[in-house]
Amino acid sequence: MKQEARPAPEVGALGAPIDGRVLRRWALGCVAGLEKRCAEINDLNVYPIPDGDTGTNLLATMRSAVAGVDKYALDDAGRASRDVHQVAVALAKGAVYGARGNSGVILSQVLRGLAQAAGDVDFGAEALRNGLLQGSNLATDAVSDPVEGTIVTVLRCAADAAAALPRDADVAATAQAAADAAVSALMRTTSQLDVLEAAGVVDAGGFGLVVILDALVEAITGTAPERTLTTRRSPRTKMPAVATDTCAGDSGQDYEVMYLVSDSDDERMGNLRTSLDALGDSVVIVGDGHGGWSVHVHCTDAGAAVESGLAAGTVHGIRITNFLVDAKKQTTETPGVRVRPITRGRGIIAIAAGDGAAELFAAEGAIVLRGDTPVTRGQLLGVIRQMERSEVLVLPNGGLSAQELVAVSAAARDSSHEVVLLATSSMVQGIAALAVHDPRRDAVDDAFAMSEAAAATRWGALRLATERALTYVGTCELGDALGLMGQEVVVIDAEPTSAATRLVDLALGGGGELVTVILGAEAPEGIGEHISDHVAHTQTGVDVVVYFGGQAGDLLQLGIE
Repeated sequence: MKQEARPAPEVGALGAPIDGRVLRRWALGCVAGLEKRCAEINDLNVYPIPDGDTGTNLLATMRSAVAGVDKYALDDAGRASRDVHQVAVALAKGAVYGARGNSGVILSQVLRGLAQAAGDVDFGAEALRNGLLQGSNLATDAVSDPVEGTIVTVLRCAADAAAALPRDADVAATAQAAADAAVSALMRTTSQLDVLEAAGVVDAGGFGLVVILDALVEAITGTAPERTLTTRRSPRTKMPAVATDTCAGDSGQDYEVMYLVSDSDDERMGNLRTSLDALGDSVVIVGDGHGGWSVHVHCTDAGAAVESGLAAGTVHGIRITNFLVDAKKQTTETPGVRVRPITRGRGIIAIAAGDGAAELFAAEGAIVLRGDTPVTRGQLLGVIRQMERSEVLVLPNGGLSAQELVAVSAAARDSSHEVVLLATSSMVQGIAALAVHDPRRDAVDDAFAMSEAAAATRWGALRLATERALTYVGTCELGDALGLMGQEVVVIDAEPTSAATRLVDLALGGGGELVTVILGAEAPEGIGEHISDHVAHTQTGVDVVVYFGGQAGDLLQLGIE
């Protein structure tokens, strides 16, 4: 691994302590080295998932670390601060925020360990030793099931070698010892993991760490280590032509899920780890030391993984990768799962209960997911994935909770689909939204117009009480007709038709020009005509449209526009 020598660093004598600017130059050197070796590292990637992205993930993580310095640790002149602690903390924050994949998350903990060990002025041999040990401990703690022969192993060997040096060893010697030990550990990884031995390769993440530690040596000494690395050996067995698919299938997981969590604490993050361990494997949870965490898991239910995060705190920066889709791109074999072709254009999915309501939405061009029984996240996600459209708008119509919708939305988006879930809490809001749908508009403009129409539609429902209960407007008895606006009971009446007219009067008290009624399967005969006649005699300039929805539960749904 021979690289061109660079100008001597801005330190006094060889091995003098590192300041913040040298630390940033090391980070830039890491980016340059990973850019050069990215394809080679990706080509080695067979564990834990042979998705060929370890080099890409390490590079993206290191770029995010540099961006952290540029955001948090520049002086008044626009240069990196000489305060090494400030720069180290910025590197760690940037890396945790932008960590990609298992390897990227581990790298973020190396930087966090260095940040914890850094002093305010300089970064000498003792700080480097302590930082590597801290990083190794943090990385090991972050992984639910550490495996020998990975980047974690290579990091531990590098840290141990640095710690074993005499106390009077300078920072250059310490960095060199760590890099050399990493190379030796990397060469051993082939025999430590069966999958590496079978493929005849070293661990991809460990190789990336060697690139990073060699960049540190160069940043300190001004000269890159000269190495000849043999990253491939004769495989133990000949790998079949569909090795990528086979290995991906053997993992038992379909998705890599990553996201950031804030507004949490150690206890809730510990509970999150337990939940993710039950959902999948390759669970890695790391913190930035300043109240932020990065979460990584391989699983079969991406929505459930995101939903678990929502219980732990505020989730953002969600990234989901489908291993099966990625694997298909790497093989010419006939895929075991048919991937539907994606066509340009926009599709709409609507959750609807009742035959009439389903026909109503279908007549407007929507794909209908029946909501006669409770809809699951998996059902909605499955319909979204079957859509042969690059843009998908979803009208939930109250069929799923907000938390479930967030999980579905996160799992549904990929490079081929732009998925927008509109805030429709009832079928009448869904109808209002669909009425202004215009496929000629940009997706974001169309979604905005539809959301506005839904939000402007006040909605209510009429249903029968299933038990005696205390409500906002008094006590209802079993069998009473309850009129609701949104989720609040506003009318109680023993007679459904009387309750319906009272509900309409209250709903129109705030104004309106159009009343939309969707009749349920158990709606009393003639109640639609009764509402129309009542509005015609009591309101001026208000139209009434009545549809038969056939939904169970609600005698009718009501919308006011």
